[in-house]
Amino acid sequence: MENRKNRVAITHGDTNGIGYELIFKTFAEPEMLELCTPIIYGSPKIASYHRNALGIEANFSIISDASEAVDGRVNLLTCYDDDIKVELGTPTEESGYAAIKALDRAMTDYRDGAYDVLVNCPVNNSNINVEGYKFNGISRYIETCLGDGEKGLSIYLNDTMKMVIAAEGVSIKDVASAISKDSIKDKATKLFKSVSRDFNVSSPRVAILSLNPEQFGKEENEILIPVVDELAEAGIQTFGPYSSEAFFGNGYYSDFDAVIAMYYDQGIPAFKAISTEGIVKFDTGLKIVSATPDCGPEFDIAGKGVADESTFRNSIYTAIDIFRNRGHYDDPMHNPLQKLYHEKHDDGDKIRFSIPKKRENR
Repeated sequence: MENRKNRVAITHGDTNGIGYELIFKTFAEPEMLELCTPIIYGSPKIASYHRNALGIEANFSIISDASEAVDGRVNLLTCYDDDIKVELGTPTEESGYAAIKALDRAMTDYRDGAYDVLVNCPVNNSNINVEGYKFNGISRYIETCLGDGEKGLSIYLNDTMKMVIAAEGVSIKDVASAISKDSIKDKATKLFKSVSRDFNVSSPRVAILSLNPEQFGKEENEILIPVVDELAEAGIQTFGPYSSEAFFGNGYYSDFDAVIAMYYDQGIPAFKAISTEGIVKFDTGLKIVSATPDCGPEFDIAGKGVADESTFRNSIYTAIDIFRNRGHYDDPMHNPLQKLYHEKHDDGDKIRFSIPKKRENR
């Protein structure tokens, strides 16, 4: 693994959006091809259309199989050769079809070990049609295709911390009923393990936000507080619940490695406000390392050459870092050294730090 460049599969996303612009701008930087070998799952015809519309120089080598990918080049794998009309700025049935064709080919190639990590350009869920399946985002689609029954967990990343949404994809009115002790424990456990394995953090500290903004209510007293105590007893360093206002307003977030927000609008706006490099969405709990910039196809600016590629580039960095961290974490597990001594543990000792564990009605 160390003697070759990591192979990064990239799906082109909605072909009427900013996907190809993100790809072209990212790999215009020579150091990116020194870091990895990209394999773009897409269409040469559509790529050429975008290149001409943007008026930029972008070279790519057309391949028909991932095994043909060459280091030092942008390899464009032909997922289909149909003539698909490009209508920049407009989500269409054809652009959704193009997105899912690329994603399906990438799923097949992952099973064959054709690449190391997957990075996806943004799609529009509403115009992707899969027979017999309701498409509800790239993360859940990958989970269905490659999860083997395992459930993934979406983690939002910025330059300072990681965030999980307890009731993701749930309407505000249904959030309270979607939160349970089992679901919070499951997410907190997966998050703790991911921060340790995927991000090389020893004994990570996880914060949990309260559902109710001021006075603790039924959800805090019957679900969140007992869960925090049970997780701590199990060796998972979990603290809270904290109100969102206190957690972000008082800067508590800087003392934690990860946080679980109860719903999207509670956590993500503040998360974005403290981010300087945009947000990357990563799916843990699955064998595949998959990352996506947390943005849409940005139809309003498609083809105008003004898209910011920095978050997409960070998605590539993130995926490669996680792949390498997993390798370093897993290697000792495969070849453990025999212990030559008896290791004594004091189960009563727990990690403590400056943020008080006392719960306050903030």
